[in-house]
Amino acid sequence: MFSLQGKKALITGAGSGIGRAIATLFARQGAAVHILELSEAAGADTAADIAAQGGQAWVHAADVANQAAVLQLVQSLGPVDILVNNAGIAHVGSAHSTTEADFERVLSVNVRGVYNCLHAVLPGMMQQRSGVVLNMSSIAAVVGLADRFAYSMSKGAVLAMTLSVAKDYLAFGIRCNCISPARVHTPFVDGFLARNYPGQEAEMFARLSATQPIGRMGTPQEVAQLALYLCSDEASFITGSDYPIDGGFIRLNT
Repeated sequence: MFSLQGKKALITGAGSGIGRAIATLFARQGAAVHILELSEAAGADTAADIAAQGGQAWVHAADVANQAAVLQLVQSLGPVDILVNNAGIAHVGSAHSTTEADFERVLSVNVRGVYNCLHAVLPGMMQQRSGVVLNMSSIAAVVGLADRFAYSMSKGAVLAMTLSVAKDYLAFGIRCNCISPARVHTPFVDGFLARNYPGQEAEMFARLSATQPIGRMGTPQEVAQLALYLCSDEASFITGSDYPIDGGFIRLNT
């Protein structure tokens, strides 16, 4: 079950965190993994891990916000079987405190980046009349979170794009879903705490973990396991769906 043997997967932002866990697991399940990463060094680190486990991985350094670069990469790869739109950036701020530059930066990566990859990959999937797209949204798309104005905007757009793509490409045998994690313990979280709460990292980590009813943050591996299911043939009847993986955050918080 959950074999990706013979599948070509393009995964954005796979240099760390959730993207790295997805790339590693997909390779373990037989996929030929292509990593699209802004940092070539980070992507190479993931590829080295995959190679050490006997998998196949290639690194492509590009900015998802640059459509010409994304198109050139995808044209060189040929048709892709699986696209995972994972690359994204976070931002803290409300509507009045978010600067135009920060808003544009979040929009460029989190929204335009997803569009650019869809725009580049979907024609090949249409040609082969099959394919799977998995977008990384967030609980911020459906729940009001304090000081996450631009980030919530971007993830709401990802959810809407997921539904649109799922509807438009049904006739081509292309499925499209998204995953909406709550807090996941990644290097980003550790860096955020170190920058903003020096000397209080452990205390703040515990407080953030406690905001999820299950009592802890998720792990990148847990998100990757859900991603594997949704991109496998075992999920062939699933499209146009958003899957929260949130430790009960959306439904159980009071």
